[in-house]
Amino acid sequence: MLKRFVLRPLVPFALWMLPVLGLGGCANLLPSRTSTPPTALATLPSAAHIHTMDLGPAGREYDLRFLDAMVPHHEGAVVMAEDALQKTQRAEVRQLAQAIVRAQAEEIAQMKRWRAAWYPQAPANLVAWHGATGHSMPMSDEQIQAMRMDEDLGPADATYDPRFLDGMILHHEAAVVMAKDVLQKSQRPEVRQLAQAILASQTAEVNQMKAWRQQWYGQ
Repeated sequence: MLKRFVLRPLVPFALWMLPVLGLGGCANLLPSRTSTPPTALATLPSAAHIHTMDLGPAGREYDLRFLDAMVPHHEGAVVMAEDALQKTQRAEVRQLAQAIVRAQAEEIAQMKRWRAAWYPQAPANLVAWHGATGHSMPMSDEQIQAMRMDEDLGPADATYDPRFLDGMILHHEAAVVMAKDVLQKSQRPEVRQLAQAILASQTAEVNQMKAWRQQWYGQ
């Protein structure tokens, strides 16, 4: 039976989401995880707070906010996947990590090109929706780090792979939340196409990781 593993977070995701969104502006886009069986997943600070993600309303700055949220989020996934390439003991996890690095690095480059082309007057700093004030505001370095959600997965030991699976499942589920929001609000066909690709690929990877977790660890 898999025991609880505690990941050492860099910055809890919810710490910056509350001031950015405002308590009244949180969108419940994912169900609560309070019914989740005790696993490594339950110990993650991000686990109970993915449902608070909010990119704000549709409008001329919506796609900018999406790009500014998804770029650091993808960068965090790449960091975690590169860590897995160094530490995993399973060929299946290594293959998944390689696919994540390849796909998300390409998407990061594309999103950065779009930002430069579509928003030449935008501030250099990334921006996020501020629900309390009803407009976009620059992210702090701490907020960007929290958006990355790249948890410290710990040493290459016998419990590394379940920690990676739990961390990446949460990470992918957050990306799926944002992709679904984009499909409702984006005004750009390119961004909608990217969101559809993220939704399809990361949902499939979440399902695969959950299947491995059940097969290998009974969770």
